[in-house]
Formats: sequence, structure tokens, C-alpha cells
Amino acid sequence: MRTRDIDVVAAGHVCLDIIPGFSQDRQYKVEEVFSPGKIVDVQQVAVSTGGPVSNTGIALVKLGMKVSFIAKIGDDDFGRLTLNRLKNWASVEGLSISREEHSSYTVAIAPTGIDRIFFHSPGTNHTFSAADVDYALCGQARLFHLGYPPLMRGLYQNGGEQLVEIFRRVKEQGTTTSLDMALPDPRTEAGRIDWRVIFEKLLPFVDIFHPSAEEALFMVNRKKWERLRVEAGGGDLLDLLTGEDFAELSDQLLQWGAAIVTHKSGHRGFYLRTAGRDRIANMGSAKPADGEAWAARELWGPAYRVKPIASATGSGDSSLAGFSAAFLRGEAPERCVAIANTLGCQNLHALDAVSGIEDWEQTLKTVADLSQPKIDMPDWKGWRFDQQLEIGQGPKEGKA
Repeated sequence: MRTRDIDVVAAGHVCLDIIPGFSQDRQYKVEEVFSPGKIVDVQQVAVSTGGPVSNTGIALVKLGMKVSFIAKIGDDDFGRLTLNRLKNWASVEGLSISREEHSSYTVAIAPTGIDRIFFHSPGTNHTFSAADVDYALCGQARLFHLGYPPLMRGLYQNGGEQLVEIFRRVKEQGTTTSLDMALPDPRTEAGRIDWRVIFEKLLPFVDIFHPSAEEALFMVNRKKWERLRVEAGGGDLLDLLTGEDFAELSDQLLQWGAAIVTHKSGHRGFYLRTAGRDRIANMGSAKPADGEAWAARELWGPAYRVKPIASATGSGDSSLAGFSAAFLRGEAPERCVAIANTLGCQNLHALDAVSGIEDWEQTLKTVADLSQPKIDMPDWKGWRFDQQLEIGQGPKEGKA
């Protein structure tokens, strides 16, 4: 039997994040921050590695998981800084270094009162391919987690052939697979391609699929996404989604082959939907010991109320770290949802994506503290909410 001495291989998009600090004592307006010739006073800057390789991977380390990184960086100052910072947390033997391309970086502008704005240079992320993945290393892991293919040109071009190849070859190792997404700009190449075509080929090799609700809607039902964006009128599209919307999206993604689908949904909480018993039993090295407890589930957990929010950068990545750590520790689905929300909450207390993350013991204490204020659960048709457990069960519960 193969020895699996790595809990998670965190792969995919990585960059260097530069995050100026803004005063938390006031609400900013866009024209105050972006005005030609104006000097905007900011506070201490946070410089950290970013992207799901770093955000999810480091959070997993802080939760007690053994992690290895797989990503691509350039042979430049930002690349060396990225490499050294990641090396402080976990193994970097899976990182490949290009001498022809520059490393990826992001300047994240997150003033209080304004939605986050990112100045992002993809760099080596755009040429990351199946050839950059160490499959022997993946074979030593219980879980392979890859993030943000919509921000990585080499993974979405040509019908996503490189992305499919990566997941096919990792599954050949018997490793459980996990995939996180990102919302592309509709005007870009990634935003114009037909993601449905990619998902039909890809999801049979993806055990746990983690798109946000908006990402899933954009990629599965683009016309509805466009209509709701207009209806939202500059507000949050998530506020317009119903329980039926979540069920329709997860129905399709499960039909295409995923075993577990989650939708990280910001202030709307965390949604979980799972396939039937047979698909759960074929999840690979990290399949649940109690497959029955994971089969045909539909759950919803509420998000915490957090004020003030330092930054929401990487909050979704953090929630997936919480979910993955709980899943690998054998926690029940209800607990995995609660822990995902807790990690998303912890993230909001720091400018960068990982400084606010607590260890496993403290995280469990927060989960157990039911006095922590949470945002009210939506009043959805057919849903049953247990106020004591702070969890909702949907009408798809128990129906494979």
C-alpha cells in the first residue's frame, strides 16, 4: 500500500500580494482613492504571498496539516521573495522556476466602504501546465487541491486540455482531488470561453468542487448571471440567489461528475451538496470513512457578523482550508461547513489572507461558541433550519 505522508498538495495560482493599509475609522469613496494627481495617505503595507497555493496552503499548515506546494514562479526578485516566504511554511520541492517569464504579483486596494480592487500581473501563472506538476509528489498526498484556473491561461485554453490532463493524471495516483475557481472578467478570454464544455470533461476527475455561487452561475448559466447582474444594479448578486438556484447549480455539477460541491458565498454563508453513496465511495485516498454520512446531503451554514472587516482578501481560500482540514480529520459534513465559515471569518480580521488564521484548537473553540453573532439564514422554501446547531438542511437532503 502506498504511503501518503502529505496531507495536501496545494497547487495552481500563486503571486506576491502588496496590500496598502487604509484607516478603519472612516468610509472611503472611489473618487477619494482614485483621483489624478492626488496623494492618498495609507498606513503600513502588508506584503505576503497570495493566490490559493499560498492562501489555502498556509492556512492548512496553521490548522496542523502537512502541505507541499506546486506552482510556477519566475527567476526574479518577486519570485525569490515568493519562494522564501513559502519555504517558511512548507515544502517547495514542487515549485518550478522559469528564467524567461516574470513572477506574478497583485496590488490589492481595499479601502473601507469600497469593494476590493486588484491590479494583477499573471506572469508565470499563465504558462503553468500539466508539465509543471510533480505527479509522484501528488501520489504521496491524501488530497490534491488546485486553485484559480480561470486566471491561468494555459489551463483554460484549448478546451481546458491541460487542466483535464492534470486532474486525470492525479486521479491515476489514487489521490482525492479538489478544485477551486475564480470569477473571470467577462470581457477577457477566460470570460468568453464556454466553461460548460470544460466541466463536462473535467468534473469526472474532480472529487470536491469549490466554485463560489457566483462563479458557478457565471460558468453554468451565463444568461441568468447577466440578468441578475443587471437586476442587482451594482449590489451583490448573491443577495438575489435562492435555495432553488443553489440546488440547480449543484445538480448540474454533480451530474457532470463531481462527488462534493460547495459554494463559498461570502456573507451568505457556505453551501454543501453531495452525490450518492457510490460516487462518495470512489473519491480516492481521502474518501470519508463514513460514506453514508456524506451521501446525498444538502446543507447551509451561516456566515459570522464581523465589524470592522480589515480585508476580505482570500476569505474564500481560507474557508476552503477550513473545510479541507475538517474533511481530512474525519469531521461530519455539518462540522465541515461550520469550520469553513469559521476560517472565512478569521480571515476578515487581517489585511493579508493568512495572518488572522488561528490554529485547529482555537478554531474548534470558536465553532463551539454559539454566542458568536451570525448573519440570519435565508427563509427558503423547503429548507429546515436547526437554530441550535446553526445549520440548514435543504429539500435535496437524502436525495441522490
